[in-house]
Amino acid sequence: MQIGVFTPIGNNGWLISETAPQYMPTFELNKEIAIRAEHHGFDFILSMIKLRGFGGKTQFWEHNLESFTLMAGLAAVTQRIKIYATAATLTLPPAIVARMASTIDSISHGRFGINLVTGWQKAEYDQMGLWPGDRHFSNRYDMLDEYAAILRDLWATGVSNFKGDYYQMEDCRVSPIPRGDMKIICAGSSDEGLAFSAKWADYAFCFGKGVNTPTAFASNNVRLAAATEKTGRSVDVFVLIMIIAEETDDAAMAKWDHYRRGADLDALAWLTDQSAANNVSATTNTRQMSNETSAVNLNMGTLVGSYENVAAMLDEMAAVPGTGGVLVTFDDFLEGIEKFGTKIQPLMKSRQHVGGNRAA
Repeated sequence: MQIGVFTPIGNNGWLISETAPQYMPTFELNKEIAIRAEHHGFDFILSMIKLRGFGGKTQFWEHNLESFTLMAGLAAVTQRIKIYATAATLTLPPAIVARMASTIDSISHGRFGINLVTGWQKAEYDQMGLWPGDRHFSNRYDMLDEYAAILRDLWATGVSNFKGDYYQMEDCRVSPIPRGDMKIICAGSSDEGLAFSAKWADYAFCFGKGVNTPTAFASNNVRLAAATEKTGRSVDVFVLIMIIAEETDDAAMAKWDHYRRGADLDALAWLTDQSAANNVSATTNTRQMSNETSAVNLNMGTLVGSYENVAAMLDEMAAVPGTGGVLVTFDDFLEGIEKFGTKIQPLMKSRQHVGGNRAA
């Protein structure tokens, strides 16, 4: 099973809480995370893109770096680990993204790939006059389908003459083309998002579900498998989870309860309000993010417990058919990566290919 880290490009990571660690995103922080992740044999790093936060007392995600420039910097200070940036496709024409990707491919010597997102939070794009109207909720994957087709044209041949409903290419040129096998990721868990992944993506990200219910995401794998039967492609699922681990189950649960008691209610109300507009599909992950059950960490699946029990739960996840890996977040990233590399990973049967603290 592959392990990736969802590097904290936004302030405070993924905990919308006044009692969680409070920090600003910096290149130095993300550089240290990347170096430690590579040292411990992690397979990849991915950064999101966020253009407007949720406010509240913690100013959650009001402070963000930019994904492509950050990952270009991390590509230059690492040697092995794969690097993924996220493209907010409403803000960047596909030909520009293709050229940016080719540039970072050169920096990384073929280790770069892209996560494509359609955009769901209207306020992010309204502030720049880029929101195409609420019709975007229903046609966004039609637009992304054309976007991906253009990227694949340009990366494969350096030329695109694609003509569609949303994009018109006229002898569009990008050179040099990437030397690496450029991977595409999509994080959409709606039926439309999975259909897109089945057609274009190499990996499909989904949210884990619940606390200490490691295989609750399995239905997503089944849905993706049904979609790939129609396209004849093989696409692995990578599951987004948070890990809160300590020496004992009680110590880890006490920390998790502490974070939940400090929930930033104003920021959570903003999240709920913004996600309510995306009501086209009942299967979209924005509904899960704002569910009141555990919105303090955007309702991503959460593994809370001793190092031994977290390792066992990760092995359960690896055993679900169609699972290629996990994308992990931590309450404290630097401490969390060290705990994972030295105390959790050595106990995982699904990571026996990693020797010691480094990739074998």
